[in-house]
Amino acid sequence: MTDKPAVAVIGAGLGGLCAGSKLKEAGFNDLVIFDKGDKVGGTWRDNTYPGCACDTPVAVYQFSFAPSLKWSHLFPRHHEVQQYAEDLCDNFGLRPHLHLGDEAVSAVWDDARAVWTLATRQGKTYEANVIIPALGQLNRPLLPEIEGRDSFTGNAFHSARWDHSIDLAGKRVAVIGSAASAIQLIPEVAKVAEHLTVFQRSANWVIPRRDRPITDEEKMLIMTAPHVAIHNREDIYLWADYLFWQAFSWTEAGRAAFTRMALDHLHEQVSDPTLRQKLTPDYPIGCKRVLFADDLYPAFVRSNVSLETNAITRITPAGIETADGAKHDFDVIVYATGFETTGWHWSLDVVGRDGIHLSEAWADYPEAYLGITTAQFPNMFMLYGPNTNLGHNAITFMMERQVEYIVKALTEMQARNLAAMEVSRTAQDYFNQELQAALAKTTWADANCRSWYKRPDGRITQNWSSHTRDYAQATATVNWEDYLIRDRTPVMME
Repeated sequence: MTDKPAVAVIGAGLGGLCAGSKLKEAGFNDLVIFDKGDKVGGTWRDNTYPGCACDTPVAVYQFSFAPSLKWSHLFPRHHEVQQYAEDLCDNFGLRPHLHLGDEAVSAVWDDARAVWTLATRQGKTYEANVIIPALGQLNRPLLPEIEGRDSFTGNAFHSARWDHSIDLAGKRVAVIGSAASAIQLIPEVAKVAEHLTVFQRSANWVIPRRDRPITDEEKMLIMTAPHVAIHNREDIYLWADYLFWQAFSWTEAGRAAFTRMALDHLHEQVSDPTLRQKLTPDYPIGCKRVLFADDLYPAFVRSNVSLETNAITRITPAGIETADGAKHDFDVIVYATGFETTGWHWSLDVVGRDGIHLSEAWADYPEAYLGITTAQFPNMFMLYGPNTNLGHNAITFMMERQVEYIVKALTEMQARNLAAMEVSRTAQDYFNQELQAALAKTTWADANCRSWYKRPDGRITQNWSSHTRDYAQATATVNWEDYLIRDRTPVMME
């Protein structure tokens, strides 16, 4: 390529903004970043429920090339991460490249010309040599299939689409779900509701978050000795990668240590043996997402909070009926029921080489090479793709490594005047065989473990199989022997 290729990033969450920042730094200025929303931020734009915060320490939940001191607590609040996304746009000159409110709905590969044609919901079309879908995994709210769900006459909404026009003060509120989002909003709703009932399908392993404010003095110290902040970041990263990983790698020491930590936390905060039993999981720690909270269990011991573990049989105009025959009346129902994940139903219809749709290629299960490229889809590089999710560290680390890999690939394409690169089926198959073999040794593979990390047939499609250090090593170099490449047709001079 004699000129830098035109690049279209699809999604303006942290991943898309990371890609835009590093691409501009590398000189890829023919860059467009699409997003359906009216502002950047992705999940941090969409999730504004009470108590919403990141459950990863802020020391590692930010990009290494863009550290910030605009944090109030060790675990950042949602509006602070949203502001961080806005600051990325300003600090790295991304505003002119943003196409907000311009949702890309299809991308079709033209093999003869080696370009992607993108269409947006607004009826516009664009062309790009390269596309980088940065659509995330946790952005499609999942509403449960419960009989009578639409019959409820009160107010109802998903936690990721919080209706701030509804005042919960003095209301009878139901929260369906008890996992990552629920544990943050439950304590806040409990403070204002007349009564809160939490419907729990299965208990969660919860360990202390140990959150606290970051003082102005600490921020000043960091400014005067930034190397100390770097060491602190490294210490937290290594703790997660070496120690916390053992809760998932199925080591006896890891299971024992983190099980004891969680049970001690539960026993310290809940004295009622009946309630404590309801809150004790019946599956091994690490099987599902391990949660972090300091104020969840104290919320359950409040007099205006009930924990309901009987299964929901139906929703009625007045409320919820459970399997024991009880009828619960409510004014508001909040669905804290998570997101559609393992189906990988992107909002973007991608059509690759030979007219194959990505949804067809992934009909049995989603699969990629390093979670970044996939066979039959040339010049497409994903962020947060299949098998790059984590249970033990910061996803920002993974996305930064992916962006570095993409920049290396595009820089080499430009230097070698390549029109296209596509991972070979052989390389992709070998990578995934090795990956699934490694995942089979983790707690997620336990036959009794049900989670959003894997499909009903047991194949784990979400998570990386090892330490993030291993992912960094795997993505450090672009192995060109794993790719099918095509030279750009030379221009004939008269």
